This record gives sequence, structure tokens and C-alpha cells, in this order.
Amino acid sequence: MPRDVTPTVAVPDLASRPRGRSLPGGLLAAAIGCAVVWAVYGAHILPPGHTGWMLSGRIGPDPVQYWLGYTFFKRTAWSWPPGLNPGWGMELSSSIFYADAIPLLAFLFKALDPLVEVGQYWGLWLYACGALQAVLAWRLIGLGTAAMLPRLAGAALFVLQPALLHRMGGHFALGGQFVLLAGLWLCLTRGAGWRRLASWTALLLATALIHAYLLVMVAGLWAADWLARATDPARRTLVLAAEAVAAPGAALFGLWAAGFFVLTEGFGGTWGGYGRMQLDLLAPFDPSHWGAFLPDLPAPDHLEAGSSYAGLGSLLLLGAGALAWAARPRAFLRAYWPLLLALAAMLALAVTHRVSIGGREVVLFDLPAEVLRYVDALRASERFLWPVAYAALLAAALTLIRVLGGRRAGVVLAVLLAVQIADLQPGFARLAYFFTPEPAVVPLRLGDPFWAEAARRYSRIRVVPNRNQAAWWEEVAVYAATRGLETDAVYLARLDPRRVAALNSAMAKRLGSGEYEPCTLYVLGDAGAIALARASRDPERDLLEVIDLVMVLAPGWSGPDGAGPGDCAG
Repeated sequence: MPRDVTPTVAVPDLASRPRGRSLPGGLLAAAIGCAVVWAVYGAHILPPGHTGWMLSGRIGPDPVQYWLGYTFFKRTAWSWPPGLNPGWGMELSSSIFYADAIPLLAFLFKALDPLVEVGQYWGLWLYACGALQAVLAWRLIGLGTAAMLPRLAGAALFVLQPALLHRMGGHFALGGQFVLLAGLWLCLTRGAGWRRLASWTALLLATALIHAYLLVMVAGLWAADWLARATDPARRTLVLAAEAVAAPGAALFGLWAAGFFVLTEGFGGTWGGYGRMQLDLLAPFDPSHWGAFLPDLPAPDHLEAGSSYAGLGSLLLLGAGALAWAARPRAFLRAYWPLLLALAAMLALAVTHRVSIGGREVVLFDLPAEVLRYVDALRASERFLWPVAYAALLAAALTLIRVLGGRRAGVVLAVLLAVQIADLQPGFARLAYFFTPEPAVVPLRLGDPFWAEAARRYSRIRVVPNRNQAAWWEEVAVYAATRGLETDAVYLARLDPRRVAALNSAMAKRLGSGEYEPCTLYVLGDAGAIALARASRDPERDLLEVIDLVMVLAPGWSGPDGAGPGDCAG
């Protein structure tokens, strides 16, 4: 009779292994995570009053977007749903959700704003992401050993992932990948009942208030854990039925509160659609601008390319884990089939129907237009590799610990950590350039005295024609936020194209007829808008001039009945 090798629990035997909840070890892990953030991004990002590093333009437009979204949001009265952000965008406005400004923290600091002014909370967020990533990795590796060295080295390795550091280098909300580790923790521990319901509900709610991409991934992990418990007679309880409503309901509530549902169109964004920013099958092995030792590989030409490199230390860990498993195999597919099914689905989402190998695409099949309308919201599908990569790293580390023992595996992990650090030096240098210390507050790019006077005369400033990231949007929006004006100059994660078309049509009619809006300053971004304004303006009253390289139309600027400082107050 063949020997039965099917385990009763996961491999390693997670239910019986030491969980290692010691406070000192967790604090050390958190310190390691913070130390990585400090070493890579610096201490200057932490003070809440320091906004120069975000607004200097060195990192790019995304941090400016986050700051603008929150700055307008905190000045706006609370609404229903609470995430609405009408001050930024006017007719194009949506919510704090589409500013990618981490609604979870935007709500918190807006509520605290009457008591304490916080100019920016993203530095604090990045340090928290590093600490939580390390602590949760510490807990996960503690499922296999109580030894200090492998857990600390493994925790550092989980923080030193290019997929994480790349996002923390600009896409700050997506630095919250610790929620994926929290989801894996819940999948790998044998909890049940009301406590498990509360854990998943809280995690899904928090993730919905961080970022939608992370929410889809965490929801997939929750579905796997729910299915695992539903098919296990020892863990199947009536609470599962309540959780099937409560957990998705919490996620939907978080999305509603953050303002996700205020848009009905435009979910595909402006840069391609689903299948256009897919995972190349060579991406985990392609160092791109991150690695020092491996040769560059051919890659696709899209915005996500170059961010999925695992790092040489991680690749060696995966190889060592595979060798350890080959030396002492243990079946686990049947024990973990719901989780493996969820991870396989996410990997398929990452690869898409347009399989890319070294930048060469093979279209397996075409998706119907009605399906693409919805999945286009997941256009940056390469990101769905993240939970798969973390699960693979964890499996390799735990297998190595099972075969070698905690102490020897710790030495191996420490060596691999050193390799990872050495390999990622080019990536660190690149981030150091972007995160060079800046003055605490940088001056406005629109610095001519005209702009200060204009802020006294007008209450709104528009850009014509408009779109997502229209001409001069950044300069105009930062000026408006600093001077307390409303503006339709926006950069949002998603924008309704019908609203843009309607606004541009209305503004073209106003410029063409000379019926300008009261209290409104116009920045003209193309020759068509300039021609309309030049033909319709009254030269005796209306200023049309290039100021700080920007073509400005200032209605009623001159003349005895020109707009005075008090005419547009509020």
C-alpha cells in the first residue's frame, strides 16, 4: 500500500509551529523596516510640515496630485459620502479616492485638522509601510521557527523588494503591500468564528480605504480563506454565512465612503487598457534599473515594465527553497488548494490574454468589448504578481527552515539578504536622486507679482482646454491650493471623459462669446483657446498676456469697473 503523504495542515505544519509573538522581536522587525525606509528615502520626508520633497517636481507629478487632493479635501466641509472633493476640479471633481491620496489617512487628518495642521502625511505613511511590512513578514516566518536570525533576515528581505520600493518611490498608496502579508497570514493560520470574521472585515475595509488594486488582491485572499473554511468540516460554522455578507459589505462601504462610486465612466484611464500593461514572463528576472549583477533582458514598452524584478537574493532564495523541497518533498496542494487557486487566478490576471515574453506578445484570445469595459479598470495588471511573489518567497523561506533548521536557515537568509542589498544598489541610487533633500517649502512656480494680485481679485482659475493633466495643470493647481482658489486643473487617477467634453464645449462658447464667468481667471493652453480669447476680449478691460510663460486671460483686470479685491471674496 502506498504511503499517504497528504498532511492534515499546511506545509510546514503551521498550526503546530511556534508563532513567535515576542514583543522584542516584533519591535526589532519594525525598526528594521523603518531603517530601510530611512536609508533609501531619507529622514527629510517625515516632518508633516515638509512638503518641498513632494512639490519640487523631482519625483514626478504623482506626489503633487496626492498633496493637491488632500489640501483641497481638508478645506472642504464634510459631505455625504465623506470622500467627495468638490473644491478640486469643479465640474471635473470627484473624490479623495481618485486623487490616490490614501482616503484612510485623509479622513483621519481632515478630522484632526482643526486641532493640528498636517501639511503632508505621506512620509509617515512610508515609514509605517516599512515597519508593518517587516513586522508581518516576521510573523509569517515565525510560523516556521522561533529563531531570531531567520525571522529578522527574512523580514528585511521582504522589505527590500523592488516591487515595494518602486511603489514607495512615487505611488505611495501602493506601498501598503503589508495588507497582502496580512491576508496571507490569515490564510495560513487556522482561525475561525467571529474573530476571523472581524479580522477579514477590518482588513478589507482598511484596504478599500488605501487603494483599489490592493483591495482586489486582498479580496482574492479572503475568498480563498473563506472557501478553505467552508470546505473544512472542523472549521465550517454558521458565522461563515455572516462573513460572506460582512466582509464584502465592508469593502463596498469603504469604497462608497471614499467616493469610488461617484464616477460611472472613465475607469479605463488614459494610458492603455487591460492587457496593455501586463506582466512579461521574464520580468522577475530582468534587473532593469534595479539590479547590478544580472544582465538586462528584453522587456515590453509600457509604464509598469521594470518594476517586477525580484532581486538576486530573492531569486537565490526561491532556488534554494526549490532545492530544499526536492531534497525533502512534502505534499501540500490538497491542503492549500483554495489559496493556490486564488494565487493562480491573480497570476493569470497579471499575465492577461496578451502573453508577453521578452517584450514579444502572443494574443491568446480577444476579450469582448463589454468585458473590457470593466476589466480596463485593472489596466496595470502586472501588479497582480505581488501576492504570488510574496507567497513564493514565504514558501521558499519556510521550506528552507524546515529542511535546514532555524539556525542554519538563518545564516543562509542573512547571506541572501546581503546579496539582495548589494544587487539593488543601482535602484537605491536612482531613488536617492529622486528623494534628494529639498527645502521644507518650495516657492510657487507662478511667482510673478501678478499672481498674488490675481488671487485677491478672483476666486477661481480655469485651464482651457481641459483634460487630465492639461497644459500648466500642475502650476495652476498648486497656485490655486496655496492661494485658496477653486480650480478645474486636475490630475486624477480616473476622469469621466463626458464631463471633460462638456466642460471644454462650455468654455469654448464662453471664450468665443466673451461672456466670461464672474470672478474667474483663465489659463489658455493652446492656440485655439488663445485665438478665441483674442477675438472676444475687450482690450480696455481684459488682460491677455504671457506671465511666467503662461498665457493668461484676466477678465475685468483694467478700467474703472474692473474687479476689485473684495468683489470675489469667498
